[in-house]
Amino acid sequence: MPVAVANHSHRPTTKVSHKPFKSKAASKHELRDRAKGRVPNERGQRKTPHQQVMSKFDRRNQAKQARLTKHKEHLKETSVFQGKDGAPRIVAVVPLCAHGDAKAAIKQLNDSLDIDAVVTDSNFRVSVDRFKQKLQYIPLRRDLNACLDATRVADFVVVILSGHEEVDPLGELILRSIESQGMSTLFTLVQGLDKVEPAKQRTSTVGSLKSFITHFHPEQEKVYSLDSRQECSNLMRSLCNTTPKGVRWRDDRSWMLAEDIKFGTNDSGLTIITGVVRGRGLKADRLVQIGDWGAYQVEKIVEAPLPKNAKKGEDIVVEGDAEKTLNEPSEDQDDLNELAPEDVVMDADDEAGAGADLAAEPAPKKGVLLDEHHYFSDADEEEKKIKRKLPKGTSNYQSAWYLDDVSDSGSDMEDVEMDGAENKGEDEEIGAEDGIEGYAQPEPTEADGEPSEYPQTEMMDIPDEDEDAQQLAHFRSRKREEAEDDKEFPDEIELHPNVLARERLARYRGLKSIRTSPWQEEEDRAHEPEEWRRLLQIHDYNSSRSRAVREALVGGVEPGTRVHVYIRGLADPSIAASYKPSSPITLFSLLRHENKKTSVNYLFNLSNDYGKSIKSKEELIVQCGPRRMVIKPIFSHSGSTPNDVHKFCRFLHPGQSAIASFVGPVTWGAVPVMFFKRTVPAPGHQTNVEGQEDIGLSLVGTGTALPPSTSRVVAKRVILTGHPYHIHKKIVTVRYMFFSREDVEWFKALPLWTRRGRTGFIKEPLGTHGYFKATFDERINPQDAVGVSLYKRMWPRHATPMQRPLLELAGGDGQAQGQTEDVTME
Repeated sequence: MPVAVANHSHRPTTKVSHKPFKSKAASKHELRDRAKGRVPNERGQRKTPHQQVMSKFDRRNQAKQARLTKHKEHLKETSVFQGKDGAPRIVAVVPLCAHGDAKAAIKQLNDSLDIDAVVTDSNFRVSVDRFKQKLQYIPLRRDLNACLDATRVADFVVVILSGHEEVDPLGELILRSIESQGMSTLFTLVQGLDKVEPAKQRTSTVGSLKSFITHFHPEQEKVYSLDSRQECSNLMRSLCNTTPKGVRWRDDRSWMLAEDIKFGTNDSGLTIITGVVRGRGLKADRLVQIGDWGAYQVEKIVEAPLPKNAKKGEDIVVEGDAEKTLNEPSEDQDDLNELAPEDVVMDADDEAGAGADLAAEPAPKKGVLLDEHHYFSDADEEEKKIKRKLPKGTSNYQSAWYLDDVSDSGSDMEDVEMDGAENKGEDEEIGAEDGIEGYAQPEPTEADGEPSEYPQTEMMDIPDEDEDAQQLAHFRSRKREEAEDDKEFPDEIELHPNVLARERLARYRGLKSIRTSPWQEEEDRAHEPEEWRRLLQIHDYNSSRSRAVREALVGGVEPGTRVHVYIRGLADPSIAASYKPSSPITLFSLLRHENKKTSVNYLFNLSNDYGKSIKSKEELIVQCGPRRMVIKPIFSHSGSTPNDVHKFCRFLHPGQSAIASFVGPVTWGAVPVMFFKRTVPAPGHQTNVEGQEDIGLSLVGTGTALPPSTSRVVAKRVILTGHPYHIHKKIVTVRYMFFSREDVEWFKALPLWTRRGRTGFIKEPLGTHGYFKATFDERINPQDAVGVSLYKRMWPRHATPMQRPLLELAGGDGQAQGQTEDVTME
């Protein structure tokens, strides 16, 4: 049988692809790569191809360059101490115990290297020939003011502990304070260890002291004993060879420790301060902060080299009287003005309001401000004549208690024309002829015909004034007892029945959201402080700070140079009388604009050790960098919001943090801040309840300087609460929030809320006693409370510079304290 051969000539030719077939696994990998954002057929390449392969020689060269760079930085940090004319290393010796002796400790350290030097009460220099270095000691007593001044300019801080005496509250306060302000390298000494008997307990005593100091500074590895000559010698070696770690905020500025001060003899005389320039270059154009005396201008900076010996064994040869001027002020010198000139502010206001006189006067406000609008301003319901259906014979007073949605057949209804202006006089004369007490009406029904869950008359039976006052007093007394432990409404206030809410809360406004709702600053113009427009306005803080810090890097007298700084305006007899050579005086060069006043913001972390709450506007003593001030700050929540509105805090509780705002000088950078509070107003030290010595001053908190801002709004919130009187599904009658119909009309635009999360709004007022009808999103609980939030702007108060020691301010007499009570805002 012949086999048929199929003819495929009429079929189309199919091309066969020779590409390899992709398996299912490969397609899964491709999908996964696409999901991760990888592009197929694209190999990852380095952007720097020359670094793909590095030879061994190149790697060694790179490590060498890094090592040389680090070495140059180290030499730059220590170059100020090198050479015979190098700057001395400043060593502050701080006793923490009551019987600690800083002068005896310095003598023992010097004797360990056979250094013969006279130990004085003020700072003095010692040349250490063995290590080719110079040390400048600052022997301190247990004075908080002097310890803070000395340690913020010291390269090394040496604290003295006692082998047989514990650190008292004052010593702990000094240790915490110098730690909080920023401290350089720390060393620990123990004094009187040889008095510990028996001798076997000395090792355990040293271990106990080491445990104490490591609680505050864990990096402390050794406690040196003054009774051991070898350990004293080792400490001296460390002081001469260790590179101080420095303080960040201090190193951005120029500073010096005053070795000698010569006050001017008259008003035009110049005060000369002698010292060695440290930090950045000292410029005569910048203002200088001198201790607690304030900020002053520099007349000139003159070189002041130390006298030298011509040859060994010969007498000292003093250089000639010719002074070499190193730096003088230019036209760019900063002035002492803290506020902008008044004429500049007036010109800006005139330009801004050039066409204000031509504009029409604004219409009278008919309601509270909510976000950006005064609602119900175009039409006041009290002035509009509205026709309503009411029962026949209803008086004008009774008609105010009827709702708009009265459900009745209308057989006994009549149309009554309502006029708020005419009813006002009639409402004031209400008597028994109105029939309010004996009036009754058939029980209302629901829309579906079923009886209401809360049977009542549509015209509510309001009690008389005496009974209503008794119910209000009972309600508020009961609520006060519950509010003692309830912190859900910390801003709640109670209005007196005879006080109009729209007058009592005239400066308050409503906000739909405190985080996102815009704040109309025009409404606050009438209440802002007199000098608010003259404060420094900083639009771009980061750029301004960087410019001021970079400016300090260039020019000025080189660090390590001993100079005479001539100061203008310091020839004050009171300042000269208060100067004590034993108390260290520091000079800090301020960066540009750091003398200008603005609205300052400090982060305030309240210490748990204080154990009490701090009230807003309470007097505190604050130290930020080289300045101390007496302030009465206002506290607000931290964080950033889109509208720059932050809630005001009446109290700051232990462990909490807030932003403390006041009007004071600008400080560039994140400078550490300390907050002190006076605890005992009587002079001297007293004993507290626990039997411990109370020094009259407490370190209540620490913080950091934040960017200042005059546009930051601190909004004080008040909460008005009402009681649900009648509840009908989502419709609630509320009382005790307001006490007049006009107040309800004024605040009816504000949103309502309840403690349990329900939201609503005021529908209409009822009667003349402040009752109103409200509608909520859900049915509320009868035990719930209805609240409304109102806000007003708080203005920060001015700070005053402190010109007396901290402990003297805390433990002085009543007259001294009264001098700091005048920190008020205009």
